[in-house]
Amino acid sequence: MKVAILAGGFGKRLRPLTSEKPKPLVEVAGKPILVHQIDWLRNHGFDEIVLLVGYLKEKIMEYIGGGSRFGVRVVYVVEEEPLGTGGALKNAEHVLKNEDVFLVLNGDIITNLDPSRLIETVRSGKAAAAVAAVPLRSPYGILELGEDDKILAFREKPVLHEYWINAGVYAMSPRVFNYLPQRGDIERNGFPQLAREGLLKAVKYEGVFWRSIDTHKDIEEAAKELARQVSG
Repeated sequence: MKVAILAGGFGKRLRPLTSEKPKPLVEVAGKPILVHQIDWLRNHGFDEIVLLVGYLKEKIMEYIGGGSRFGVRVVYVVEEEPLGTGGALKNAEHVLKNEDVFLVLNGDIITNLDPSRLIETVRSGKAAAAVAAVPLRSPYGILELGEDDKILAFREKPVLHEYWINAGVYAMSPRVFNYLPQRGDIERNGFPQLAREGLLKAVKYEGVFWRSIDTHKDIEEAAKELARQVSG
């Protein structure tokens, strides 16, 4: 089964790190995000990877190559101009359309969730695409208030289990290509129509490690969490 990794973005919020280095090659805990992803995928039995590249694509191609030193096989699909996540995936239709199910993930996340549940959801016929959902982590400390607005407790950046967010990991069938734009993001141009037609399903993950690397602070916090996992 093939896995498509959306690795073509500019990573503007991580500048100056991304001025001369593509975001997937930014290091977290001493290892590029993309290598974290490849290790995770290989541990779950995936060894055919399609890298959807654009910005500073030569750097990724040089570092990853054909994937043999990472224990996987890698092919590249290039977007010559920014197409958005939906357009980039549409641009790779010729590589993915013969798969009964394939995985897609954003090139800026690090996780240990089990993708087999997503695959099973699509293969069961329940949906054309399945989205991994994780509980929202509040970016702020939360106050618990009692009578007369007395502060009862202070919860520092808690996980809010009543709210679910898109984890950027998907399983899809080739039917999805009928809903993708030539240009635009899948979250705005693709998923909404699938949802309206009842073809999109969420798969909830709790108690897993998941971080999106969008800012310099994310790099620091993810590195600390990964270190705790290793020491624990």
